[in-house]
Amino acid sequence: MYTEVGVNGGYRVLPNRILPPLQLTQQEALGLFMMLGYLQQVPDFPYGSMREHLAEQYFSTLPEDVQDLIMRMREHITFVQHPGEHAEPLTTEILGAAVEKREIEFMYHARNGHKKVQVFPYGIYYEQGHWYMPARNKDRVLLYRVDRMQQLAVMESVDESVPSLKAWLDTKEDRASVEVVLHFTEFGARIAASDVLFKSVEGHEWRGLVPPEEFSFTARKLLSYGPEVKVVSPLELQQQVRGMLERSLSQYGGG
Repeated sequence: MYTEVGVNGGYRVLPNRILPPLQLTQQEALGLFMMLGYLQQVPDFPYGSMREHLAEQYFSTLPEDVQDLIMRMREHITFVQHPGEHAEPLTTEILGAAVEKREIEFMYHARNGHKKVQVFPYGIYYEQGHWYMPARNKDRVLLYRVDRMQQLAVMESVDESVPSLKAWLDTKEDRASVEVVLHFTEFGARIAASDVLFKSVEGHEWRGLVPPEEFSFTARKLLSYGPEVKVVSPLELQQQVRGMLERSLSQYGGG
């Protein structure tokens, strides 16, 4: 603690205070180090610079037999991911701005080139190797890939009406949606079982509600399945998949 004199003075608590040590069982200690090992594969993890320090500091406090067990376990487990490349570590700043409901400004690498963007972030989430940031851009909510963001600055503007990421995700499903029906081959169904989007396949068929504005994303996702999936309905999604396939084939000529 420290003191400040003056009208608004008084006692203050240091923001980076030392917290009590963890009291873990051996099983919990082993689980903690497995989680830290997994998080090492996630790029630009918020406050990620502390991961290695935390592991080393806590490791040094463990009994020698537990340290030895952890060292031997590391030889028998790994986590394979394919993370994107992050030119700048930004997630910590974005998360702080979202909590404080502050506006941020950054350069964004979009399909049509770089552009300066000012938005109010809702938060961040990690999916399939990338961090994503839904944010309010004027009167719309847009989704940004964090690894495509650079030169981020937190602004002074505050908007208390900006929802949290959790609140946005809870209301996201209320959007007008269309039922999509897909038919997977046996092999395609096995692949879909580990896919966050299509894992609820039953009898080689997947049914789900998809907002029309997400058809483009869904079509690109389906292209990765090749001949292992067919769009039964709706027609608009069929046409988007077909159009993408035709554009792909046109790159190889008609010979």
